[in-house]
Amino acid sequence: MILYPPRFVTLHRMIRLLLAATLFLTMSAWSGTLPDAELFFKNANFSGAKLSPNAKFVAVRIPNKEHRASLVVLDLETMTPQPVASFEVADVVMFQWINDERLILNVGDLQAAQADIHDAPGLYAVNRDGTEFRQLVERNIEYLKSGLEANILPWNNFFIAAKQNQTGNDVFIGQIEGYGKNVDQFWQVKTLNTRNGRTVTLDAPAYANEWFFDKDGTLRVVVIRKGHMRTVQYNDPSTGQWRKLAEFDFLSKDAFEPITIGPDNVLYVASNNGKDKTAIYRFDLEHNRLLPDAVVASSKYDIDGGLLFNQNRLVGVRYDVDGEVTQWFDPEMEALQKTIDRLLPTTTNRIDFGSRAETPYVVIDAFSDVLPHTFLLFNKETKKISRLGASHPDLESKKMSKMDLVHVTARDGMDIPTYVTIPNGSGGKNLPMVVLVHGGPWVRGGFWQWESEVQFLASRGYVVLQPEFRGSIGYGYHHFHAGWKQWGRAMQDDVADAAKWAISSGIADPQRICIAGASYGGYATLMGLVNNPDIFRCGINWVGVTDIDLLYSVKWSDTNEVQKKYGMPVMIGDPVKEAEQLKAVSPLVQAARIKQPLLLAYGGVDERVPEIHGEKFYKAVKVGNPDVEWVSYPDEGHGWRLLKNKVDFWTRVEKFLDKNIGQHIGQHIGQ
Repeated sequence: MILYPPRFVTLHRMIRLLLAATLFLTMSAWSGTLPDAELFFKNANFSGAKLSPNAKFVAVRIPNKEHRASLVVLDLETMTPQPVASFEVADVVMFQWINDERLILNVGDLQAAQADIHDAPGLYAVNRDGTEFRQLVERNIEYLKSGLEANILPWNNFFIAAKQNQTGNDVFIGQIEGYGKNVDQFWQVKTLNTRNGRTVTLDAPAYANEWFFDKDGTLRVVVIRKGHMRTVQYNDPSTGQWRKLAEFDFLSKDAFEPITIGPDNVLYVASNNGKDKTAIYRFDLEHNRLLPDAVVASSKYDIDGGLLFNQNRLVGVRYDVDGEVTQWFDPEMEALQKTIDRLLPTTTNRIDFGSRAETPYVVIDAFSDVLPHTFLLFNKETKKISRLGASHPDLESKKMSKMDLVHVTARDGMDIPTYVTIPNGSGGKNLPMVVLVHGGPWVRGGFWQWESEVQFLASRGYVVLQPEFRGSIGYGYHHFHAGWKQWGRAMQDDVADAAKWAISSGIADPQRICIAGASYGGYATLMGLVNNPDIFRCGINWVGVTDIDLLYSVKWSDTNEVQKKYGMPVMIGDPVKEAEQLKAVSPLVQAARIKQPLLLAYGGVDERVPEIHGEKFYKAVKVGNPDVEWVSYPDEGHGWRLLKNKVDFWTRVEKFLDKNIGQHIGQHIGQ
């Protein structure tokens, strides 16, 4: 049920109390005892703040009286809040300003397990004062449109985020017409008027599924995905026709990714451009080529997004190196960043500014390795900082543990960036350690920020080691490509070499090291126990792959058939031509070799790594290993959504670690 117009006295008071606080005043929910697992893993309390284009208002997402994420708009002149969208059985997920008066949003159920999610996100619009609330897209998933109200679109219409002038009432949506993992998706792209619900279908090539609009809202560039090929097409204003800019295999080093079309009508793309590291370039639309000079580049890290614009031009780029940085091209914004960083020297300070600001206000998202996201309001004239809210206000940053990035040299000379978190107050020497292997594996796993899993483990006294093994992205094409067909091989060696580094550095007690991870990280956990029993004394695998052949053969997974045909044989291994090699790195085949204590956890409705991975492996490993704990969460998917399941799982992890590598810890950290 929608509570409209939603106005709660308690919510009004909550906002005022939040504004009265400062970044440096924190109430502690624990003192002298270990913080409860629930404090780490519950949904964020205050989960977003966005300035209106004129910077006169800020929209914030905070809990309502049903503990659901609701949307409230704060008038910065009067500092009065106005609740604008609130639901009893749903949470506001995405929200965005359309113009100075109106917002767009969609919803989800953040308190439901995967098995209980049956609705689409829908789409809604509302004025900043709570009036003219309108549902634009149906949530109920029906394949035949029937019984829908006038001008409410069926569920298969989704919001397309695009850079716009933010002056009109239209947004862009895509209606998906092709369903399933065995078909190439076909979309219709439309404009949608958020006041009357009317749509206009735009001219777009078939099978386009990425769309880029110019500042006037004209669809100019699309990316078409057909099989393993990518085609970039351009709507040429000089001819009014679509023409091809480029075509390439999606795994090619020569591929590039459009990022956006700026207000200067320049197409910005991410590309290697013949180099190892991805950088951001301008694309010459007239001559179909990258301009030679990068907009921003790094010699150590890939840079592929985070462009920041005002009304007229590119003013900055936000990207990750060892931590997040913002490189400003605008002198005024650069000076502002320096001012804020001097006031808040221990945090990364992400600035949100109005694209055509009429006030001196900006919003700061301040965070660090020990501080969860905290949202602040900054007045450029008075230099005053006011606190809006924090994602996890019940955790004290002074009791969290610091994270650092180190560089480990693997046995073949490959550089392995590795994040290491030392428990606060521990002294940092000869400690029990958890090697936490990220999933993917073709992602960047670690970031310099507060992470619930890492901080929970550190609060229990464990060093947390997070290696960016070969195959991880963000560190150049060579680092990424070096992981191809290296599951259980060189990728696994990198994880072991990172653990050896921690031992040789005196950080880790060699007798008390456990390996843990989810998805691919779960696979690496099992192979770590197989390959390196001298290093890893125990393992924790949740929702992990246990056999590469099952990735190909299980038909009820959500793995796309294009991936199975073109991507996986190249990056993991061909199930026919390289069958013997894949068996040699199969935890299921090698299960009898695992004798260490093991905790296994799976979701009953997981479509990414179906539970059969865990069931088959558990049946095989327990024959020769009596110290295996199994837990299944029947309603969960590829990871845990319900707080009770998160708490149950991590409490099990805590007990498992304490039993197997924690018996010599001594007093708990934080006491």
